Amino acid sequence: MMAETLIGIDVGGTKIEGTLVDRFGHVLDTYKVPARSGNECVVEDVVTVARHLSDEALPVGIGIPGRVDTAHGMVWDVVNLGILELPLAEEVSSQLGSDVRVVNDVNAAALGASAALASGDVGNDALEVMAFLNLGTGLAAGVTRYGKLDHGFSGALGEIGHIPVDPNQLPCPCGQRGCLETIGSGKGLRELWPQANPAMPDIIAHCEQGDEHAQEVLAKVMHAIGDALQIITQTYDPHIIVIGGGISKTGEPLLQAISKEMTRRASSSHFIETIDIPSRLRLAPSGVPIGAIGAAMSLLS
Repeated sequence: MMAETLIGIDVGGTKIEGTLVDRFGHVLDTYKVPARSGNECVVEDVVTVARHLSDEALPVGIGIPGRVDTAHGMVWDVVNLGILELPLAEEVSSQLGSDVRVVNDVNAAALGASAALASGDVGNDALEVMAFLNLGTGLAAGVTRYGKLDHGFSGALGEIGHIPVDPNQLPCPCGQRGCLETIGSGKGLRELWPQANPAMPDIIAHCEQGDEHAQEVLAKVMHAIGDALQIITQTYDPHIIVIGGGISKTGEPLLQAISKEMTRRASSSHFIETIDIPSRLRLAPSGVPIGAIGAAMSLLS
């Protein structure tokens, strides 16, 4: 029988955040540490977070970037943490003595976002297909159908950040050039606009002041995000697209910038106009650790 409390851990490019939740996803406690690169450091930090949240051997759900084999708890190609291959579930379980389930971090966030929407007023029809676009350290998407994750065949579903279609053709840590993630992510933003952190609110503010360089940077970023949204919409056709990750904390000004980009595209394409991407967009709830919550709830799916 599954425990009444669960641990969910969200492994990000800059921090590892854990939550202790009940079976309904209500948060009982949280704890986080800075992320460190390398297999040993990631395992050590996950174990530290779990032990801080409970001294019992509770089931642990882990969300982590990269390609994940959930059935075997294997992780590959976490480029922002220097991981090529890691049997994460096995290594964490051996130290904690707990059942461990590993899912892609964006899939975990998608589960958490789906749970948050289900408790709101969007209606069940809206959740038939929901996509979560993570604009964090990296760029990726997760997809749920009636609250259940789509995993795909190899675990690569939603890794759209490494589709090499960006015209700027910047090098990506994955080995390709022109990946969407090189521009439309927190890491890409910091390289394009190093003078402020967080970058997006500062870029938008400078744009409103007539700063031409800021306008050029914003146009590049919105082009990449617009491509990501078209890829999601034209492949999964979700009713709702939730935008999360660090960049989403910009709030309504971000949605306005995205809507302006999609309106520009729609002005020359009846097809883009009719699929009406702006009407599908929602911001992830602020102040809610949806990645960690979703990781915990993956233990129940």
